[in-house]
Parts: sequence; C-alpha cells; structure tokens
Amino acid sequence: MSVTLDKILCATDGSAPAQKTVVFAVELAQRLALPLSFITITDPKDDPAPIVWDAEAIHAGRLPPDRALLEALQVALKAGIRRIAAVRAPGDEIAQAIVAYAETNSYHHIVMGSEGRTGAKRLLLGSVAADVVNLAHCPVTIVR
Repeated sequence: MSVTLDKILCATDGSAPAQKTVVFAVELAQRLALPLSFITITDPKDDPAPIVWDAEAIHAGRLPPDRALLEALQVALKAGIRRIAAVRAPGDEIAQAIVAYAETNSYHHIVMGSEGRTGAKRLLLGSVAADVVNLAHCPVTIVR
C-alpha cells in the first residue's frame, strides 16, 4: 500500500486543542514541503458557499476576518510557510463539512485537534474528531 500526500488540511476553531493542532500541522507541512490549508466551519446561513483565501491573497494582505484562521495563518507565516490557504466552509455538521471539503478539493491528509473526552462526556457530547476519522477518505491525524 502506498500513501500519497500532496496537501494538508488543518481544521481549526481557535480552541486550545486547535492551537496545538496548528503548530503540529505547520511543522508537518514544513517537514514534508507540502501546501497547507486551514479550515474553519461556519453557519451555512452566513456563508452559503466556501470562501477561500489563497496564498496570493494572503501574501497581499487580504486576510480572513475569523480569529481562528488569522491566528493559524500567523503561526504558518512566522514559520515561513509560503504555500498556504485559509477556508471558511459552511456546514451544520462540522465533521461532514470538513470531510466534504477535503474530498471535493483533493486533500490527502486532515489534521485536527481533540479535547480527549472519554466515557460519559464523550457519549453525551460526541466527538467531531471521531466523526472525521469515521467519515474521511484520507488519513487523519488527531492532535491531543
């Protein structure tokens, strides 16, 4: 079996686990010399279609308004990542929206964080990370 990694999608919402995930994804993109995109999921009423800021827009200073995406971009730019993008994608179901965007846009690896809930808390609250792992068409790295 051979795994091809051509580009990485990192899900972020600005939470503490997501901040650790951003650092991991930036380091992974550096080590593998791969393009890196950050995605945050928004209410479909606010954004009916994905909004993408590509490397050209980002390097020209046209940046997304989302705090989570801005913070992720700052980490990546400080680390010298040049092939970068930021995405606001709509979705009622976060995991489905992440996987659908990754699949539609030919991402080969998804990186995301998890709070590491177990037992009753996980059963009551569910886990977006676990849902992404179950739905994904490609490898998923969960950062805790």
